[in-house]
Amino acid sequence: MRIMVVNPNTTATMTDKIGACAQAAASPGTMVLAVSPDMGPVSIESHYDEALAVPGLLEQIARGESDGVDGYVVACFGDPGLDAARELAAGPVVGIAEAAMRTAAYLGRGFSVVTTLGRTCGRAWDLAERYGVSRFCRNVRACEIPVLELDAPGSDAREVITEECRRAVAQDGSDVIVLGCAGMADLCADISARIGVPVVDGVAAATRTAESLVALGLRTGKRGEFAAPRPKSYVGLLGGFTIT
Repeated sequence: MRIMVVNPNTTATMTDKIGACAQAAASPGTMVLAVSPDMGPVSIESHYDEALAVPGLLEQIARGESDGVDGYVVACFGDPGLDAARELAAGPVVGIAEAAMRTAAYLGRGFSVVTTLGRTCGRAWDLAERYGVSRFCRNVRACEIPVLELDAPGSDAREVITEECRRAVAQDGSDVIVLGCAGMADLCADISARIGVPVVDGVAAATRTAESLVALGLRTGKRGEFAAPRPKSYVGLLGGFTIT
C-alpha cells in the first residue's frame, strides 16, 4: 500500500519531518511518500496562504493518481483543498485536522486544540463545526509561534507548546490535546508523557485513517459532489490544470 502525505507548503525540512512521523505511524508494509509542492507559500498561516497552497497541492494529488497511489493525507491543519483533492483522487483523502479532531473525540469528553498563531484559531473552530465535533472542542489555544520558528535553532517552541497544553488541561477541563500544526508532529509523545493526557498528532492520525480506509477497500464516493471535475480549460498561470 502507498500513502502520499502532501505537505502543502514548500519547506522541504518540514516535509521530511512530516514524512518521518507518518512512516513511524504507518503499518509494516505501508510505504509513505512525503511530498511538497513545487510552488506556493513556505508556510501556511492565513486564508491567503491556504488559497495559494491549493494549486500546488492538487498538482501533487494528480501526480499521485498517475503513479497509482492508494490514499492521501493533506498535512496542514487548515485542511486546505481537501474537497478539491477528493474530486481528483480515486482513493481516500484525509485531512489532518479532520482525523485529529475525530480521533480525540474517541478518547475523552473534551479536547483542546493547541496551535501556532492566534489568527488561525477561527479556522480551527470552523473545522470542528464542519466535522461534527464542536461539542467536544473545549478551546482552541494559540502559542503565537510562527510555523517556521517551530524548528528554528535556539527556539523554545517545545517548552512554550508544552506549557500551553498543560494550561489547556488545567483551565479548559480537557481530557485530550490536539496539536494544531503538522510542524508539531514530532512533539506528540514527549508532550503526552510530560502532561499526562493523550496528545493527538494529526499526521499520525490521518496516516492511519487513510491506511485503514484503503485496507477496507473503501474509496471516496463519486456519484455526486466528489465526482471528477468536468472537462474545462484554464488559462494563464493555471493553464496546466486544464481538465480534458
